Amino acid sequence: MTRKSAAPQRILVVGPSWVGDMVMAQSLFMTLKAQHPGVIIDVLAPAWSRPLLERMPEVAQAIDLPFGHGELGLRRRYALGRTLRAHRYDQTILLPNSFKSALVPWFAGIPLRTGWRGEMRSWILNDSRVLKSAQLPLMVQRFVALALPADAQLPAALPDPLPVPQLRSDPAQVGEVMQTFGLTRAPKILALCPGAEFGDAKQWPAAHYAAVASAHLDAGGQVWLFGSAKDRAVTDDIAGQLADAHQPRCHNLAGRTSLAQAIDLMSVADAVVSNDSGLMHIAAALHRPVVAVYGSTSPDFTPPLTDRVELLFTDIDCRPCFQRSCPLSHKRCLTELSPARVIDALQRLGQPLIATRTIQL
Repeated sequence: MTRKSAAPQRILVVGPSWVGDMVMAQSLFMTLKAQHPGVIIDVLAPAWSRPLLERMPEVAQAIDLPFGHGELGLRRRYALGRTLRAHRYDQTILLPNSFKSALVPWFAGIPLRTGWRGEMRSWILNDSRVLKSAQLPLMVQRFVALALPADAQLPAALPDPLPVPQLRSDPAQVGEVMQTFGLTRAPKILALCPGAEFGDAKQWPAAHYAAVASAHLDAGGQVWLFGSAKDRAVTDDIAGQLADAHQPRCHNLAGRTSLAQAIDLMSVADAVVSNDSGLMHIAAALHRPVVAVYGSTSPDFTPPLTDRVELLFTDIDCRPCFQRSCPLSHKRCLTELSPARVIDALQRLGQPLIATRTIQL
């Protein structure tokens, strides 16, 4: 049964476990603040997400969720919940649909526990809602809907337009990070994000990225390569395909930056080319012009939330398959998406520095 109460003063949001999903969660935080300007919003989430949450002005405090993926840790969840009782939260909103995610708020004794029904947890949630996927086809809609009363008429009751994520950056902090890595704002910066945590079926070929990088470098620009340590092999591959004369203006940052530093550096990029990844969503939330390249996945559920975007994909019959690796072993959805299409998209986004030329691979 849904608990009726006065407007909440303190809300604990249990955050998602993926970078892109956490970026989109800011739309929920913005909606909560619009409804209840004085509300205090804390977010319980994995420690890696702290740099993101610190750049969301709606969030008062990030609280680390110290559990590995799939770990139950029942006693530790109970202890954390008991600790959180001192915060006297009025409501918790759960973004993950797992049973485990509901335990800490339950142990914390939070009186109103809101979330979508899932994994046999309805007995823990007292505001357990039934998701009608066709009504809310986007993940961000599903997040924002949890800010609304349980009896709200969806999708009509959703804010129109939906608030879009907007990560803030501190110019002084950005300057310090640029100095750390010996970077400058000129010439024009093209950021490339060639990794994808999900799998290689989302990764546009390194040779295609290198072709786009070469076109930008030919026109006098500079290229910054972003990614985690896991992405270093592909960024090394891209950099290795560039002409010797271009090497001084190609900065391979993969595995060298923290997430916080990557966010700050991305905030000054003139344009971004990315696979469907967390960095794509960060670039969108920083309102950088983004060319998003899709292989096995689709923008229909979690598109980048910005109007400065070009979504590129092929129309072959087998996509989107949503597989980590190509089940047909050809990856045509990616290999047949040419560098020329990305260059054209960058030009449509107002990046004329990239040389106009025909590229053949």
